[in-house]
Amino acid sequence: MHELSIAMSIVEVAQEEALERGVQVNAVHLKLGALAGIVKESLLSCYEMACLDTPLKGSRLVIEDVPVVVFCPACQAPRSLSSTQPFSCAECGTPTPQVIQGRELEVVALEIE
Repeated sequence: MHELSIAMSIVEVAQEEALERGVQVNAVHLKLGALAGIVKESLLSCYEMACLDTPLKGSRLVIEDVPVVVFCPACQAPRSLSSTQPFSCAECGTPTPQVIQGRELEVVALEIE
């Protein structure tokens, strides 16, 4: 379960930022792509465990799901995928391997007090 090590890294980054600014973190906002290979529910659970005995205890992890968007070579346009199988344009059906978004794992904001 690599979600625990990821959660621990998120807590570490948030702690460092909070210490540097002299603030308390109430929530960590994260963008999570559908292709990131991370189970959202597991990450949420691991985040709670990673926060125990830290200044972030009681804070929330707020996850924004990022859908997969590919670039269609036939349409010459970005297209959202309705499913990650197969990787083909939803408009014309052309197979496309070029992923524009959907691999994200990014801390984007901290709610502080």
